[in-house]
Amino acid sequence: MFAQARQSIADWIFRAKAPEAPPVTLVQRRIFILPTRQGYLFAGVLLVLLLASINYALSLGFLLTFLLAAMGGVAMLHTWRNLAHLKLRPGRVEPVFAGDTVHFRIVLEAPSRERFAVALRRRDADPVFVDVGTAEPAIAALPVPAPRRGRLRCERLEIFTRYPVGLFHAWSYVDFGLSAIVYPKPDLAAGLPPQQSTSGSDEGIPVPGDEEFGMLRAYHPGDAPKLIAWKALARGDDLLTKEFQATASAETWLDWLDARAPDPEARLRVLAHWVIETERLGQAYGLRLPGVAIPPNRGEAHQARCLEALALHGEGAPA
Repeated sequence: MFAQARQSIADWIFRAKAPEAPPVTLVQRRIFILPTRQGYLFAGVLLVLLLASINYALSLGFLLTFLLAAMGGVAMLHTWRNLAHLKLRPGRVEPVFAGDTVHFRIVLEAPSRERFAVALRRRDADPVFVDVGTAEPAIAALPVPAPRRGRLRCERLEIFTRYPVGLFHAWSYVDFGLSAIVYPKPDLAAGLPPQQSTSGSDEGIPVPGDEEFGMLRAYHPGDAPKLIAWKALARGDDLLTKEFQATASAETWLDWLDARAPDPEARLRVLAHWVIETERLGQAYGLRLPGVAIPPNRGEAHQARCLEALALHGEGAPA
């Protein structure tokens, strides 16, 4: 209840404009500080000591009370200084497939002195603790489950510390507007896409298959006996294995209408598998979705573009 009240008060007081332009420096007006439960208990003990010292006129009691109070004040200052003037900027966020975990990375820099036990967290999530040195930045990777495809937003982050003794909780907020692309989970049972050429020529590229003899390679344990080049072995050569190949069309279109599935989400999973498999085979391929047509190409950038289009289908154009 206390944490919820503190969160509500901070939400009302601190309303940052999102997204914020990096880097963000935690200046004095951005940092809040309140006692923790242990801090309130510590204050209660000091009050009891003070009343007992007044009632019994204990000089040593006054000395102990004010010494502990001074130590509490120093602890509050050090807790605040552990966040003051920290610099934060967003790190790289890698796309993932549905069902995996996105890691939102925040880079922390301490320009003047080391900081210890600095934590970052999303609302109602477990914190990630890092120590920030002056020699090089520290990176805090916040794991967030990604159960569905689409754009997963990081939302506002809380950065806090209770260092050094845990009597005070100092915190601030930062919102860089981070988001991650979550690709549809590939349907591994979808098989290979239908081969259809639109290149206007008969040229193709070799892909693994069983139609034509391709080459001989060194034997690998587990190769089927029928693939072993027995004639070469009889001539005294090393143990070799025959490889066969098929000829695929130079360009392939991965079409929404060709993905036979019971619902749109299942079609997207089929197309995601086709994109990965076609890229693995080295073919040039294009992607057709309702309202979207990506021309044939290949490479990591093209694969990422196609998977992003699948991830954001029905949610707007790819970023």
